[in-house]
Amino acid sequence: MPDEEDNHAAGSWVPFDHTHIGGCKILTASRSQLAAAMLADCLSARRTPQRPRLVFDANGHALSLRETSETYRSAVDQADVIHADGGFLVLLSRWIGGKKPIFERSATTDMIHDCAKVAAENNLSFYLFGGGEEVNAQCALRLNKIYPSLRIVGRRNGYFEKHDEQEIVNEINRVQPDILWVGLGKPSEQIFSAKYRNELKCRWIVTCGGCFNYITGHYARAPLFLQKIYMEWAFRALSGRKLFLRYLFTNPHAIFVIIKYLLRRT
Repeated sequence: MPDEEDNHAAGSWVPFDHTHIGGCKILTASRSQLAAAMLADCLSARRTPQRPRLVFDANGHALSLRETSETYRSAVDQADVIHADGGFLVLLSRWIGGKKPIFERSATTDMIHDCAKVAAENNLSFYLFGGGEEVNAQCALRLNKIYPSLRIVGRRNGYFEKHDEQEIVNEINRVQPDILWVGLGKPSEQIFSAKYRNELKCRWIVTCGGCFNYITGHYARAPLFLQKIYMEWAFRALSGRKLFLRYLFTNPHAIFVIIKYLLRRT
């Protein structure tokens, strides 16, 4: 059960509608609504400090991993917001989401630009945590080139030892960003974010996987027509053996998980 502090924080956040898919409570809002909520929450938290809002994403990999890893499940179930990074969740919600289908796919690779634009226009700050040193540095430069007014108050690559974690938390707290982007990949980014969310002095914590690599161009996005028909996963699956094997095993398992939870509801 949430404690009194949790209830106070949730009461000051912008509320969202959700739907339930595969054991996850998934946001139905649009990308623009997400970015607007980020702004409102951050401005509110500046007036009344509170614990950061934990924002995770859901796709086939996430649904599968939640069923197979207790550690990941424990972390992801602490999320305040889970948005639909996987396009198939949008389609499924129209069939099984009842009166609350997901409005659109909110891929983190798109969402970071929505948030950067709003942040630049309203003096919110970013901290970029994750990726290799070259990717992390180039991502900060690229974002500042696209959004010249964006304040990136700190950054750090995602290569560290467990004993470095407290030092990383202290560095983030020194600059107190409005939005902390954590790009360590599943399940590390969710585990880190859930573990330290009550220590971190920021307003939103957003996990973002390999997002920094897409901003720098180290990873290629699928053609727009594939994105529009929610088939970007297929493009990614063909981009490398590791991703191919991930999609080969996790997507069918995610469908099994969704069916399992549907049967429980009937």
